[in-house]
Amino acid sequence: MRDPASTLAEESPAALLRLCPAYALTPLIALPRLAAALGVAGVLVKDEGRRPLGSFKALGGVYAALRALARAAGVPAASLLEKGRDALPLPALVCASDGNHGLAVAAAARLAGTRARVFLPAIVPAARAARIAAQGGEIVRIAGTYDEAVRAAAQAERERGDLLIADTSEDENDPVVADVMAGYQIVADEIRAQLSEGAHVAPTHLFVQAGVGGLAAGLAAALAPPRRIVAVEPTGAACVGAALAARRVVALSGDLHTAADMLSCGEASAPALAILLRHEAAAIAVSEDGLLAAPDFLVGHGGPRTTPSGAAGLAGLRAALAEPALAGRLDLTRESRVLLIATESSSPDPEPSCV
Repeated sequence: MRDPASTLAEESPAALLRLCPAYALTPLIALPRLAAALGVAGVLVKDEGRRPLGSFKALGGVYAALRALARAAGVPAASLLEKGRDALPLPALVCASDGNHGLAVAAAARLAGTRARVFLPAIVPAARAARIAAQGGEIVRIAGTYDEAVRAAAQAERERGDLLIADTSEDENDPVVADVMAGYQIVADEIRAQLSEGAHVAPTHLFVQAGVGGLAAGLAAALAPPRRIVAVEPTGAACVGAALAARRVVALSGDLHTAADMLSCGEASAPALAILLRHEAAAIAVSEDGLLAAPDFLVGHGGPRTTPSGAAGLAGLRAALAEPALAGRLDLTRESRVLLIATESSSPDPEPSCV
């Protein structure tokens, strides 16, 4: 009998995703000019725009989808990536997305030889939908918010028997969402390895954007230091902050419209919330002006090109430093060293052959 521990190790996020030739370590960049402009000791930026598909979502969505398909078929997940393998009867995948998660799920379906249906809220631009379609995904438009797309995808699973690859859940123990966040932990694993090389001083703070909270939770669970973790959200879609304050998932009302369109979520993910509470994460909400200004400010001080969603962590850091009382609550001083995640590229490269 095969050793279960060996199988688990082979199907860890890093082991599975490294079977794809397009997998590559993303850079951790020191930005001394940005640190000087902000008045802190150091700023590091992890450039996830260099990831296949142009964002960190390639890690969680692909890994969770392959693992879910493997469970459904009763085969090792790695076997789904083998060239020339016998065709398997696999269920179709379904998910909701603001763009990047759906792109990752569609890519996973293509790799495994099945179909994907991606429910997109009306706000998602046509260009993001076209990238999903180019991966073979079927687009289903929802005349509503991301949270309504989440409910529509769950309904499709119940009615059609599709396999739901969600990045959010009301169930703290949802195995698919756990796999999504495990995929995101590759970012933390890489950062730890890069810090161990000695070129960078370890951060004291992590300012990380939060949609439903999955990336923030994945990093909180796997990255130490920093000692302070701050989730950054648009003022009009601050569902993680509301959930942290209430210590339970809270449904926000309104259209949730924001320039940081990847963060337009009205309900936090329960599995993510549990982790963020355990790590005593804080949350701050940022204005639309702050979100819109952040990408140019980042580029102007030596950082990578990204979007308002991708630079939201920086927007949060700037907002915190502008309010002495808030900076004090977050232990931000001139000696602080801050880690940011540029979560997506503003102009993704053409899709690689794998993922």
